[in-house]
Amino acid sequence: MAESQSPALRTEDAHSADVLGELMQVVLSRRGSDPSASYVAQLFAKGRKKIAQKVGEEGVEAALAGVSGDSEELIKEMADLWFHSVVLLADAGLSHTQVLDELGRRFGLSGLAEKAARSSS
Repeated sequence: MAESQSPALRTEDAHSADVLGELMQVVLSRRGSDPSASYVAQLFAKGRKKIAQKVGEEGVEAALAGVSGDSEELIKEMADLWFHSVVLLADAGLSHTQVLDELGRRFGLSGLAEKAARSSS
C-alpha cells in the first residue's frame, strides 16, 4: 500500500489524524498516475471489477486471520481490507465520509431492526 513518495504516519499520529481521509486523498491523487509506478494506479487501470475482487479477497483473508488467533496477521489483513475498500469507494465516486456517516446514523439503533429495515426496502 505505501508508496515511496508518501511519508508514513507515525503510530501516535494515526490515532489522532483522519487517516482514512488522508488515505483517500492519496488514492485520488494516484488515479491518473503511471500504473508502472503506483499500485493504486494499477488497480484503477484494471477497473472496478478487479478492485472489487481485491476487496473480496482481502475480506476472506481478514476473516481467516480472525479465526487463526494471530492478532498481528488480523491487523495487517484488516489494513489491506480497509485500503482496498477506500480504493473501491474512490473508483465509485464515493467518499469514506459517506460510510462513516452511515455508521453514525446507525448508532442507537438495534442492529436487528436496522438490518430488517434494509431487507424490507
